Amino acid sequence: MPDLFSLHGKTAFVTGASGGLGAHFAEVLAQAGAEVIVGARREAALAAVAERIRAAGGNCTTTALDVTSSDSIAAVEPLLAKTDILVNNAGIAVDKPFLDATEADWDAVVDTNAKGMFLMTQALGRAVQARGSGGSIINIASIVGLRQSARIASYAASKAAAVQLTKVAALELARFGIRVNAICPGYIETDINAGFWETPAGQAMMKRIPQRRTGQASELDGPLLLLASDASSYMTGSVIVADGGHLVSSL
Repeated sequence: MPDLFSLHGKTAFVTGASGGLGAHFAEVLAQAGAEVIVGARREAALAAVAERIRAAGGNCTTTALDVTSSDSIAAVEPLLAKTDILVNNAGIAVDKPFLDATEADWDAVVDTNAKGMFLMTQALGRAVQARGSGGSIINIASIVGLRQSARIASYAASKAAAVQLTKVAALELARFGIRVNAICPGYIETDINAGFWETPAGQAMMKRIPQRRTGQASELDGPLLLLASDASSYMTGSVIVADGGHLVSSL
């Protein structure tokens, strides 16, 4: 790992870290030398993530966390007090036609993806302000926060909110030495969606990506480590897209 991206001496907190990209991000940050705190609602799955990190020589603490609950976030404030890097990764989606989506669907997605990001960013901002040192917040948004897709109205709206929240928080928190940036992944292959890409619908979608393939979680490591480390010390309010060229594809 180049020294430029070293996170030794830093503490990173990753939300939604019980699986998928959150677990991957936690492992990457630990490999770069950070002490990692992983938070999510599924405590058993968190324990498995922590075990993998420790087996690889990293340091990891687990904590129960529901980002939609201000009480749950208040309970982790002692951990945020020592956090240098916050990765707001917690997120869910509901796939339904617009007219079939319910109010409950909307609330569940927006509360997790947007309100949760707001509450965690605010909590870390206050912690950093109190201790008088800087920090880096990395919000995991999506290309659908920048361009639309059918059947995921609440998800797209929440990710658009994540992009704008990133910019407003960057503006207001810079005075406290806090940098706030976002990563907008395109279609990244995970255990949950791997089978979809072999279907006719998945193959048709892949043809709309200029690189003609999905991304791998490891292809987000560069943006993650850039924003987490001092290599991005003059970056705040930035939105990094990693999507195989999907956003610049022809209409």
